[in-house]
Amino acid sequence: MPESIEPSDGGELEPLRIPDPQLEGIEASVRRLMEQSAQQAQQLDHLASTPTAGGSPFAAFGMPGLGSPPLAAPPEPHPILELDGEEREDELDALSDWVDDFFLPVYGAEVTTAAPWCLRWQEHDDVVAWLHALWLAYQQHKDPEAGLSGLFVWHRDFLTHAVAAIRAPAGPLSACMTSPDRPAHRLLPGPPPSVRTETATAAEAGGPAAPDEPTP
Repeated sequence: MPESIEPSDGGELEPLRIPDPQLEGIEASVRRLMEQSAQQAQQLDHLASTPTAGGSPFAAFGMPGLGSPPLAAPPEPHPILELDGEEREDELDALSDWVDDFFLPVYGAEVTTAAPWCLRWQEHDDVVAWLHALWLAYQQHKDPEAGLSGLFVWHRDFLTHAVAAIRAPAGPLSACMTSPDRPAHRLLPGPPPSVRTETATAAEAGGPAAPDEPTP
């Protein structure tokens, strides 16, 4: 340990004296720290002078470079039925390519009364919504970040349910093609608006309110 500092007769502190072995150890530690700092400075200079594909020497650390624009966030997917105009047509074209080139050749079972289909399925909004959701899930689960089991999860949790709903015997395509030799297409009418909605609409228009339903 360093020798304690004792005041001299005149009240002044004597200089601190460190034994030679301890002094050598401190000097060695200082030299190591200086060498490490020099190595780190060389590494930073090398990173700063090396061009990278992302334009930032700090891309390998997941950090944007100083002065570079922030990384753009990936576009958020939107349900196709919420799109309008050209944006919806472009999305429907891309969906149709996936359905015709991949989905139907692989998963398009024979058309029967138990598994109907429609060559104009793009006109069935509910079918479009189902297939678009299935396509988005496929893109997510085939990504490497989904892991090796990603596509298995897609088959189990998405494909099976979507196909069962779209091609059910009493589903949205039940009035369309039930035999490859007899192409057909018909949009089934949905339920009318509820009595509450009809009443509110009539009241806003200033007309007579809809009669109440008879009680049993």
